[in-house]
Amino acid sequence: MEYSHILVRYGELALKGKNQKHFVTKLKQNVKKALYAFPDVSIKGKHDHMYILLNGEDASAVINVCKDIFGIQSCSLAMKVENEEETIKESALEALRREDGTTFKVTTKRPNKDFPKSSQEMNQIIGGHLLRNTEDWKVNVHQPDSEIRVEIRHDATYITANKIYGKGGLPVGSAGKTLLLLSGGIDSPVAGYLTMKRGVQLEAIHFHSPPFTSERAKQKVEDLAQTLTKFGGEIKLHVVPFTEVQQKIFKETPDAYGMTIMRRMMLRISEQIAEQHEILSLTTGESLGQVASQTMESMHVINEVTNYPILRPLVAMDKLDIMEISRQIDAYEISIRPYEDCCTIFVPKSPKTKPRKEKVHQFEDPIDFSQEIKRAIEGVETLTFDVTKVSQESMYEDLF
Repeated sequence: MEYSHILVRYGELALKGKNQKHFVTKLKQNVKKALYAFPDVSIKGKHDHMYILLNGEDASAVINVCKDIFGIQSCSLAMKVENEEETIKESALEALRREDGTTFKVTTKRPNKDFPKSSQEMNQIIGGHLLRNTEDWKVNVHQPDSEIRVEIRHDATYITANKIYGKGGLPVGSAGKTLLLLSGGIDSPVAGYLTMKRGVQLEAIHFHSPPFTSERAKQKVEDLAQTLTKFGGEIKLHVVPFTEVQQKIFKETPDAYGMTIMRRMMLRISEQIAEQHEILSLTTGESLGQVASQTMESMHVINEVTNYPILRPLVAMDKLDIMEISRQIDAYEISIRPYEDCCTIFVPKSPKTKPRKEKVHQFEDPIDFSQEIKRAIEGVETLTFDVTKVSQESMYEDLF
């Protein structure tokens, strides 16, 4: 008897009410796209679980992909057998023989109430059969090395062994769309990852300042965007030519307030890009107190320029915790490449950590940035990344 299915269990998704169908449908779409390299698999989504029919595809490789899909709590290899007692017993024995360890328990569920034996009776029948036909295995109902799960449904009985845990969360695309301010650092990709875990679809924006920032710095950001696609499918990256705006800021405003005003310009531009693409929020990698622009006072002054909600999933996290997640999602080695982005190139020597709103207006209001912002938005280059390919659609217009 071979494993022919993968049983996919929902986590939080299973608790949804009347709109659960929306979440299940989105998860099914995400799983189908993520498994593009396995053309023979088929997917059956139910209200409380999902089955992936392998049809000869590599089970371990399919599970490795599913582990990174938000909305999946756990996966298990499954045997599909007839609703017949002897067949169920022999299949459970085959499943146990493939496991490592010395202790086991049997857990039977019986959604098919027409089956003549109760769940508890089947636990005893199957457990006894396993003990009689193995030498080294013993029963441990509290902390077993392996748990044989038997689900007797109307269409068939499904037998699974140990769970492989997934990412949990909600299916990406089930909770709206956000625009991630994606730098080349460690924090913003982690912020994007955690936002996606709540079902949010990502688009990203990056501020590029050639010749002060190199093409390698831009490539680093592209690689980070591509890395995030394995958790949620397609991501559009909007690359903003920011040199002109940035040079004017640091030429015509006091050095100490340059970073604050620069961040305000970034939010102004990000808001307009979000409006163009029907995006409902902005997301940043800010962690409270980590750098000068991330103090409470700085956030208060910078936020003034937009009415968009700003999601900050890292706001209360320690840097070491952020770095650990970065490693887990394979972003860390990309993020630490030694190519600086526009925020690090133009850092003032003594940035204001507690900027005052009236001072910002005193320095910023007399300067007309409208044409520089207009040209930056018109010069946006949009790159599209997904799990299957990287394509590029250039929206750049030569304005000079």
